[in-house]
Amino acid sequence: MIWSELDWPALDRLRDGFLRGGSASGPYWKSATDLASYDLTFGERIGWKWDHVLRELRLHAWRPASRSVFDWGCGSGIASRRVIEFFGSGNFDALTCWDHSPVACDFATDAASRAFPGVRIASATPGFFDGNESIGLLVISHVLNELAPADVASLRALLMRADEILWVEPGTHDVSRSLGAIRDELRADFRIVAPCTHENRCPALAPGRERDWCHFFAPPPGEIFADPNWVRFGQRVGIDLRSLPYCFIALERNRVSPRAQTTCSDRLDDKASVSPDHDRTLSRVIGRPECFKPYVRLLNCDASGLAELELPKRADPALYKQLERTKSPLVYRWRRDGDKILGGEPAG
Repeated sequence: MIWSELDWPALDRLRDGFLRGGSASGPYWKSATDLASYDLTFGERIGWKWDHVLRELRLHAWRPASRSVFDWGCGSGIASRRVIEFFGSGNFDALTCWDHSPVACDFATDAASRAFPGVRIASATPGFFDGNESIGLLVISHVLNELAPADVASLRALLMRADEILWVEPGTHDVSRSLGAIRDELRADFRIVAPCTHENRCPALAPGRERDWCHFFAPPPGEIFADPNWVRFGQRVGIDLRSLPYCFIALERNRVSPRAQTTCSDRLDDKASVSPDHDRTLSRVIGRPECFKPYVRLLNCDASGLAELELPKRADPALYKQLERTKSPLVYRWRRDGDKILGGEPAG
């Protein structure tokens, strides 16, 4: 698919469906042309979110141990392709795709087969869902606002069969808080790799924090703003090409030694212990820093909870400029005096 071949009516229909959300009306993929047009445009934007998530995982020196990937709700397969490409196709033996649309499964498996000829690619069979064996790395992307109750039940069963989970969603208030609730449910069985620098309950879900939600922003490639195809696309579908809000969780099944394990009640307590693999000195900035002339203000998340912090420009001019301009994931090690940041360095 190239830009001159885009099916604009299909993109308009898909955009309208995405805005409404929900899956009650059935699969919205009608043809391979739908999926190819989506993959080049909306799908590529989702790919940029995945790129940013994967760069954050690199900061934590994390990679999946599994050699098999399962892409649930695959759509065009953009998410699993980004994951396999980032970690290297030589590190994976198999990719299995599933979508409620057979057309989407066919497109995703065909695209992955062309991209990774050395990886076994297949669509999930009914028997796949009836088993209880490990499914390796579970990849999920942009599904929460579309799930019917039966889909939720099926997905929960799959989560418990995964060794690792990479899950990216739109950065909206409701979707992010729903994903945060799922994160909290999984704490007893999985270690939280990112975005959290702790494994306590999500502080954005604490009483009194109803207006907060865990979300971040991915930077699109700078060259798209000089590309007439992307400019036309943004104008046609009415989106801001600069804005790529997302939320995500990255989890791996608990494999800590018996000495390091906590009791179940400890893990479920608000003061659940931080995994030995977590760096207690790291913090994650939620959303975007607000930059004013004399200071930067930000919402900080760490093991102590959420806090509004300020960095006076005079305290660290270089850090002030970095927070204003960086496109890297906002994972930092602060030097603080209460709610004032005195200095800091990015993770990694």
